[in-house]
Amino acid sequence: MDELHYQYNLLRAKNQTLESTERMYRSICNTSTNAFLYYSFADNKLFTMGAWESYFDIRIDSIKNLASLTELVQDKYQLALREILYLEQTKMERASKEVCLLNGKKWVECEVNISYDEKQRPIEKIIRFKDITKFKKQNDELSYLAYYDILTGLYNRNYFVRILADWLRKAETDKSVVSVMFIDIDDFRKINDGLGLIVGDELVQVFGQFLGTFSQENVIVSHFNSDIYCMAIYDPCGNRTVDAIYHEIQSRLQKPFLLSTRHELDITVSVGVAEYPEAAKSALELINCAEIVMFKSKAGGKNGLTFFDTPILNDFLKNIEIENKLKEALFANQFELNFQPQYDSSSGSLRGVEALIRWKDHMGKSVSPSDFIPIAEKNGTIVPIGNWVIDEAIRILAEVKRKYRIDFVMSINISAIQYKRDEFVGDLIAILRKYDVKPNEIELEITETVLIDDFKLVKDKMHTLREYGVKVSLDDFGTGFSSLSYLKGLPIDTLKIDKSFVDTVILDESTRIIMESIIHMAKRLGYDTVAEGVETKEQYDYLKSIGCDTIQGFYLSKPMSVEAFEQLLSEMIH
Repeated sequence: MDELHYQYNLLRAKNQTLESTERMYRSICNTSTNAFLYYSFADNKLFTMGAWESYFDIRIDSIKNLASLTELVQDKYQLALREILYLEQTKMERASKEVCLLNGKKWVECEVNISYDEKQRPIEKIIRFKDITKFKKQNDELSYLAYYDILTGLYNRNYFVRILADWLRKAETDKSVVSVMFIDIDDFRKINDGLGLIVGDELVQVFGQFLGTFSQENVIVSHFNSDIYCMAIYDPCGNRTVDAIYHEIQSRLQKPFLLSTRHELDITVSVGVAEYPEAAKSALELINCAEIVMFKSKAGGKNGLTFFDTPILNDFLKNIEIENKLKEALFANQFELNFQPQYDSSSGSLRGVEALIRWKDHMGKSVSPSDFIPIAEKNGTIVPIGNWVIDEAIRILAEVKRKYRIDFVMSINISAIQYKRDEFVGDLIAILRKYDVKPNEIELEITETVLIDDFKLVKDKMHTLREYGVKVSLDDFGTGFSSLSYLKGLPIDTLKIDKSFVDTVILDESTRIIMESIIHMAKRLGYDTVAEGVETKEQYDYLKSIGCDTIQGFYLSKPMSVEAFEQLLSEMIH
């Protein structure tokens, strides 16, 4: 009797333990955000637990009902779900699949676990359904950011380069051509500065959306950054060639872009084109070549299409080499000044000299000012270079005047960037005082580009310089678009007539008429005139006959070193 009572109590305790364990597991399931499906192979019973109703709106209470679950997911995921639901005899303990429900709004991860007995017969199966919608959205967003530009919806730069690299490998096998168009909105900075970044971004967006209409199987479009886009065309033909696409772009640009801010913006674009395999063999090199010729298109006046060729690349590489060398040239004392005399046309006496910068790099190779000055103006090194020229020219002027006691004017070319700096006038006056040079012995040569941006500011500086005694010369006169309009009330002393007029004045009657008109006008306005680039006796005699005051050029003297100039001065006093 005691043994029976013991067995009863033991069985009761085990049942209580099982009931407690079952309550615990049911509590876990019920508080979980997951849904569970439990199936017992021995009893052929099936139960649903957890948050089942938040996933499915059907009841599953029999193995026969499992098929109805597959009808709740999109067609392409039904086979994956069947594998999970009916997995039992593959000896696989665990498997999982991701499926999307019919509404397309919820993603569910289905994970199955099967336990087996010692004879490897399935005992029970538990399928867990987990809502992974938030994770999938985050993953999709990351995937989108990995491939697409968030502003325009076009491919981003990295993904574009990946596809282009694949295309080039395919083109190598197919012996095909791949064209790359590098597209840049002209004067975009003015839009950003004048109308604001929001307007600029919307313009980038709507223009990018327009370019996106060209996308198809053999055309991909990318937004690189700011106002720069890149387009690639595989095996261009028919209406998907560079010329055809560029024509469509130009047709669209005949009409303004209407923005949400009610701004109507007319734009132009500069386009550079490079093709595989002619221009380059890799994706990055091909894009780089297209970018280089795009800049060439901008330099040629913007709103144009330029195709890659080897001379353009060579010029670009040459400019890069010069730019790198420029950074060291000033510190390495590689610059020097030459001086070209200017003579009075009537008396033949020395009126002055023009200081001309010369550069020999560390290899002793001469670099032309026409090559390095534009680069220096772009990268900002023109300011320290220009300051050195002023200081060196005035220093040499002071030195030779003490030696030879001859009066002459030192003409110094001033960059527009240098002239517009706030401290320019003060720095110049300080240098004159440092070397004890009279202001009227200095003539600053400025070009019309100085006058374009802020005419009043430039004019005020001229007045300040003139009041101090410094002479001002308008260089390259006649080559600009508005030179005559600038002369009205402009405080200058000298008009320097551009060499292009002197070159053709003997043979071209129209040039002679213009030349004589300039000389006559200058005299009426009280300006001196200097003709530069005089290379023949015929040119000299003609200019003298029409009253040009001063002659400068190879006919009378080439530019010379400071030593040769001192020799000239020495000969003049003996």
